[in-house]
Amino acid sequence: MGPMADDLKGARRVLVTGLSTYWGGRLAAALESNPEIEAIIGVDSNEPTRELARTEYVKVGVEHGLIEKIVRAARIDTVVDARLMVDSVRGPDGRRPDSIHENNVIGTLNILAACAAGGSPVRKLVFKSSAHWYGCAQDDPAYFTEDMARRYEPETRVERDVVEAEAAVAEFRHQRPGVSVSVLRFANVLGAEVDTSHVQFFALPAVPMIAGFDPRYQFVDEVDVVHALEHVAVRDVPGVFNVAGDGVLTLSEVISLLGKRPLPVIPPWGTSLAMAGYRRLGLTLPSEMVKQLRFGRGIDNRAFKATGFHFRYTSRETVLHLRDRLRLDPVAAPGESKYSYEPAVEDFLRHSPHVDRSRTDLGREDAALFDPSPPVQE
Repeated sequence: MGPMADDLKGARRVLVTGLSTYWGGRLAAALESNPEIEAIIGVDSNEPTRELARTEYVKVGVEHGLIEKIVRAARIDTVVDARLMVDSVRGPDGRRPDSIHENNVIGTLNILAACAAGGSPVRKLVFKSSAHWYGCAQDDPAYFTEDMARRYEPETRVERDVVEAEAAVAEFRHQRPGVSVSVLRFANVLGAEVDTSHVQFFALPAVPMIAGFDPRYQFVDEVDVVHALEHVAVRDVPGVFNVAGDGVLTLSEVISLLGKRPLPVIPPWGTSLAMAGYRRLGLTLPSEMVKQLRFGRGIDNRAFKATGFHFRYTSRETVLHLRDRLRLDPVAAPGESKYSYEPAVEDFLRHSPHVDRSRTDLGREDAALFDPSPPVQE
């Protein structure tokens, strides 16, 4: 077998949690294009939002007893947990999410319990986390490295959830040394499709700023997010890694690249009270984002690049990618149909003897998402 097969030290039978989320669906589609992956099982209490070919969907929440049964029955060796919500205002469906803590912390504990059951076949765990773990403060270092501890107690509920969820993963790693655990802390994500509070914020005709502050920003493109998850799923790269495109931009530079006007109208004092007024005007910014608009954040991505990962986009190129999207959105074709999961149709397409399976092309753009990073040279 080729070098890619040598690197697949476990990723043959993969379980993806949060299949209905943007990241779960995109990752499953990308993994489908990897011929070395024998089976892909996706679990979620909601139905898939992206058309998939090889992925088997099981409608189930994060009850650890049911997840454990699926893991054992399908002989899952790799679990990728893509459920973490890091935007307290916009959930996977674009609406304000409910039960964030239950999803982020309780759900993570249940997934870990399923992986830790006696005799579990799981040999690898990939946890999608966030740079919110570091928080934002005035005296932060220029770049956070993975070995730095949090400087202050978390102030927002998203930060608290990320810290608690990662603490649970760290305890699992300590108790199960035979399982390879990879934690990816992603910077703010932008891209051609993903919907976040930052995307909505930058789509405004004039972008508000906190008066007197011009924070530093890093971004990671949605394509690199999927590639990063796939990279660690098919390779043995345990540890905690920062994931952000190269380069740092000030907020004013981001606004200029987008062709927008800065609007320094948010007062530096009484910011929370001012934001309550903006909410009445239809502008809702999550508390974790307001902190970034004041102090910003930088994370060091060198450790992740040392594993052999190659970013397709720098932070600047990620912003330009968003600029192209924002320019095209107003003239996009109206009423574009979205995928709707139909169980009977899916069952027919996958299992009927009358379906023509002679075609070998995957027929979707996600086939191009197969991780291009070369194997790590020993």
